[in-house]
Amino acid sequence: MKKDSQVIFDRNVIEFVTVAAEFCKFIEQSEESKRKDFVDTILKLLPLLYLKTSMLSPCEILGEEAPETFVTEETYEIIRMNLAGVMGNKDDYLDVFVSDMKYSDQPITRYISEDLADIYQDIKDFIFVFQLGLNETMNDSLAICQENFRLYWGQKLVNTLRALHEVKYCNGQEEGDEEMEDEA
Repeated sequence: MKKDSQVIFDRNVIEFVTVAAEFCKFIEQSEESKRKDFVDTILKLLPLLYLKTSMLSPCEILGEEAPETFVTEETYEIIRMNLAGVMGNKDDYLDVFVSDMKYSDQPITRYISEDLADIYQDIKDFIFVFQLGLNETMNDSLAICQENFRLYWGQKLVNTLRALHEVKYCNGQEEGDEEMEDEA
């Protein structure tokens, strides 16, 4: 078992932990950000987070109990609302990679703030457990994070990246948006 948990000390894991911690710190401190600055930075962090996650070696759960979680519903909602405040009227986007889309005659609206809060929740839970320094729970938290990336937040990340790209490069900053940001 000790040999199996050594994956947590792999260079790619350490780099992932570093980027994940930076992502969480940035999200937690984003409340006071101007949208332009926030979008510029998150457009750099998200691809790096995706890259570092995809470079992780496969990891198996070793323990019998699930690791602790850190992000409460209240914390999640605070993060989501702060991000929604930063994004303002550019928070929503149309999602085309939803399985329900084939049954809908209406576009499905998603929110950048909600997607980022979802990603944050999983990454922060991972970072919290990793900081405890217990090899088996660190390993299991990494395995859960990898699985959630494959099944859940990896797709959210790339969808959100597309929406943020639209905010920065396609829509541009409309004159009214810049004035609104200056007032905030």
